[in-house]
Amino acid sequence: MLRKAGRLALIVPLLAACSLAGGLGNSDPTGKTAPGFNPRKEGADGLEVGHRLMAAGEFDLALKAYLRAAAQHGMNADVLSAIGSANLQLGRLGQAEQILRRAIEMDPSFVPALNNLGVVLMERGKYGEARVIFQQAFQLDSGQTDSIRENLRLAIAETENAVYPDPEYQEPRYNLVRRGYGEYVLLTQL
Repeated sequence: MLRKAGRLALIVPLLAACSLAGGLGNSDPTGKTAPGFNPRKEGADGLEVGHRLMAAGEFDLALKAYLRAAAQHGMNADVLSAIGSANLQLGRLGQAEQILRRAIEMDPSFVPALNNLGVVLMERGKYGEARVIFQQAFQLDSGQTDSIRENLRLAIAETENAVYPDPEYQEPRYNLVRRGYGEYVLLTQL
């Protein structure tokens, strides 16, 4: 009985100290919370913060915000597209391509992911595939976004330049000429 009373005597002062400090886990010495602070309310949306940081040119911080958004929303197509875009801006083309492809696997009709994948493919010199991706984005967007239309135009121009070289450039003609026994000379006409 005496032991129980001793334990109770220790618990009561501890609880009193906690209540004087404003409760458990409250580090505010006044016992009040900061004005406007709601401990039950969630923080700012990581996607929104990341988009603002991307617009400000803070790509590293935007990537961190997008990763926080993944914890908030899960790895959906929107979050993956945002992470891929941040990697693209950081010059991590391989990572960006891989992540954007995952976003498109999750939602094949997500236009921002398609457009951003097209940009990555253009940067990597994969003009034919970029053209196909931009065509899909353009079709799903119904041609309403100017940047997608411009990206498609550039991809078409690049694929045509790759297929049809400069018209002023003429491929040299080579002729094999035999000189003597077993001796050949390669001549060209420029």
